[in-house]
Amino acid sequence: MSRPKRMLVENVAWSRETVARDPNFFTRLAEGQRPRVLWIGCADSRVPAERITNSQPGDLFVHRNIANLVVADDGNVSSVLEYAVHVLKVEHVIVCGHHCCGGVRAALSPASPDTPHVNRRIAPLRELARRAAPELDLIADLEARADRLAELNVIEQVRALRQAPLIRHAEHKPKVHGWIFGMRDGLLRPLADSGAATPLEPVDVARPAIDKHGPVAT
Repeated sequence: MSRPKRMLVENVAWSRETVARDPNFFTRLAEGQRPRVLWIGCADSRVPAERITNSQPGDLFVHRNIANLVVADDGNVSSVLEYAVHVLKVEHVIVCGHHCCGGVRAALSPASPDTPHVNRRIAPLRELARRAAPELDLIADLEARADRLAELNVIEQVRALRQAPLIRHAEHKPKVHGWIFGMRDGLLRPLADSGAATPLEPVDVARPAIDKHGPVAT
């Protein structure tokens, strides 16, 4: 059986099991969505927002792209943010990056001619890596260096969101959070948070990146 066919079979099983547990589940789901959280995460298949937060359908409004970037001229992320803030009136926006991120690793490597769209997408991340070079160059291990850049990228995207007019001028300003997902332990860790009316204050941004060998000096 092909993978797509297996997915359809599993969907039927999930639907039946869900109805058996809660006969009115899909009736409520069809009435509309009222998520309290906008999740901006990476498109990496290993970091599904609902699974790693144990959330249910309807809990999260999700946008995912390579390296969880928030770019001002990206109409896709801007439209998601606009709808989440002004229509759904979410209370929280979470930017979640992760260790072992392919997009982040690519930003630390020469641009490949085979991936021009990816190259354009991660251009801001390459620029961030250039600015953070004094710190990143002190990390000898490439995996640990990429993990630290993934953390710095989350903090950068939180700053961009705090400066975005869609957030600043919102009638109901959502709180903005920056998290990192540890691929090696499955845990989410806060990197940056902000209140609705307080300036952004990075949290524990000097914490050493963690790799499979333990802390790495930064």
